[in-house]
Amino acid sequence: MREIRYTLLSDGSSDNALLPALTWLLREYLGARAIQAEWADLRRLPEPPKKLTDRIQMAVDLYPCQLLFVHRDAETQSYEVRKGEILAALSKLRFSPPPAVCVVPVRMQEAWLLIDECAPRRASGNPNGRQPVALPELAGLGQLPDPKQVLYDLLSQASGRTGRRLKKLRLNQCAKRVADYVASFDSLRTLLAFRALENDIAQLVREQEWAMAP
Repeated sequence: MREIRYTLLSDGSSDNALLPALTWLLREYLGARAIQAEWADLRRLPEPPKKLTDRIQMAVDLYPCQLLFVHRDAETQSYEVRKGEILAALSKLRFSPPPAVCVVPVRMQEAWLLIDECAPRRASGNPNGRQPVALPELAGLGQLPDPKQVLYDLLSQASGRTGRRLKKLRLNQCAKRVADYVASFDSLRTLLAFRALENDIAQLVREQEWAMAP
């Protein structure tokens, strides 16, 4: 198997921004092996499933893969509670799923995007801007009450726009592009949730012998 194909099943419509981070982590352990990423966007279905088990089943049916990532934001719950919910849903499937990894940012996935000063500049269309971009302290990312609003504020600052031009900036679209411009997610290794994700990926790659297979 020369290519690893993975699918991300996420909580919301903007959580496909996790794809660059997941691909970056896989690249750390798979080297030059080709990686194909898919986001399971179930919103377009006539009747999208609501229960997590049903969503997982539908994601695998529609987006076949060798590796499944299941995302839940921790929000007001602990990492352990959210991961337990995912594992419980996986255990209820009517079929044997592909190897799965839980993705549980604390608190929301937007917190993992607040690490690169250049990324919001480029995502907002102002790559050469000089306006100050006040990134939050890395150690406090997990305690931010509203990471999405912090990200939007950073994008507004980085855009250099004011008044009517700022009001026309589509922050939700800009936010989806930020992850594509993050040069490295290495600094997130100081966060427990990100380290847990990396450890699970590393263990799975070893178990599947993906790094060694031709």
